[in-house]
Amino acid sequence: MADMEQSSDEFEDIEEEMEGEEEESTKVYLPKYGVEEDEELVCDKSAYLMYHHGNAGSPCLSFDIILDENQTSDQYPATIYGVTGSQAESSRGNHVIAMKMSNLHGVIQKDKNEVNSDSEDEDSSDEEDGDREKQPVFESTMRQHRGGVNRVRYTTFQGKPLVATWGENASVNIWNMKDQMNALKNKSAMAKYKQNKQLKSAPPVFTFAGYMTEGFAMDWSKVNKGSLLTGDCKNKIFLLAPTEGGWSVDQKPFSGHEGSVEEVLWSPNEATVFASCSADASIRIWDTRSKSNQMKIGKAHDSDVNVMSWNSSDPFIVSGGDDGMIKIWDLRQLAKSSKAVATFKHHSAPITSVEWNPNDKSVFAAAGADDQITIWDLGVEKDEEEEAKNKDESNIAEVSDVPPQLLFIHQGQKDIKELHWHKQYPGLIVSTALDGFNIFRTVSV
Repeated sequence: MADMEQSSDEFEDIEEEMEGEEEESTKVYLPKYGVEEDEELVCDKSAYLMYHHGNAGSPCLSFDIILDENQTSDQYPATIYGVTGSQAESSRGNHVIAMKMSNLHGVIQKDKNEVNSDSEDEDSSDEEDGDREKQPVFESTMRQHRGGVNRVRYTTFQGKPLVATWGENASVNIWNMKDQMNALKNKSAMAKYKQNKQLKSAPPVFTFAGYMTEGFAMDWSKVNKGSLLTGDCKNKIFLLAPTEGGWSVDQKPFSGHEGSVEEVLWSPNEATVFASCSADASIRIWDTRSKSNQMKIGKAHDSDVNVMSWNSSDPFIVSGGDDGMIKIWDLRQLAKSSKAVATFKHHSAPITSVEWNPNDKSVFAAAGADDQITIWDLGVEKDEEEEAKNKDESNIAEVSDVPPQLLFIHQGQKDIKELHWHKQYPGLIVSTALDGFNIFRTVSV
């Protein structure tokens, strides 16, 4: 794995890549129509308020955002913190990584009419100096992890910054990230961390290796702090409950799924309720007080249900499956009907990540194996009057079959695995893929 502590040069501002040439003619691009031989796909930077890309060496296929308790403003340039885990080729080359991405400036919109050719040379040198000052800075602290990291989730418990990791070696680890986070916030602490081999190889504070196989499903409770749910690739769900000396594991798992447990989610409001989805195409709602007390959507998708997100304001769950479908479920109706209240078909490959916007309860984002991130707003309805008025315009005709709730399509990454909204910077999305991270904010949210 590359030494990410020295990789700020690799974390490039994608704004340079977005400098397009003058276009003779433009039209709306939709992935399903592709690009003709005589056409060139160009990113329209006016659609972004921020857009950065970073490559951290080995693929990091899961991450979580760490909120900064000292942050008092959502102004730019932004500074964001996160934690991730690597999937290096060598099992011994993997790490749990705390990250700091700073000096994240917004996209500068230039008015072509304001360009003065006489002063172009003089202005260009000033722009180069300004561009250097606006280069993003990437810092990280790494800690050895046995085997590749399948999933990463962050929480705070009893004043400690904790990270849970699902490993490909069929174990769940819990790490105290205090030293790694302190190093990112203090230069002298960073210098000491780099020189201290014991800190870089410090073991987790807790490990549970009682699984028969590896897994991906994992979630910390927001109500019962310290309680961790995990699901494996067999069909078992285990609850890790905090105790005075660490965590206790109920040896009798939650059983019911007939395939791999792909996602587990605690209710954002109820202490004993959680949801799970599986490769058996079902979604289940559980109560920890009774392992037999569950509601089941037997055929939630046509095949594997890969991901879910639970709305923190309304009783809605959004799910995504191998069938490329995105579905919205109203939990109040499950006792009477197992039918989704909304279904969206846009992606042409399995859905790999979904998440509600924490600052706008009707908006969510989804990522797919078709290399797309889409942003949706359930509050948008079809405007038939406007559609009729614009039916003769070519661009409007091209997008007439696009759901009105689809606000934005983001591309540029390969094999996108996970996305998260940043609560402290409204509208900001961070995503990870095989070729690195994207940090962006669109004009639509």
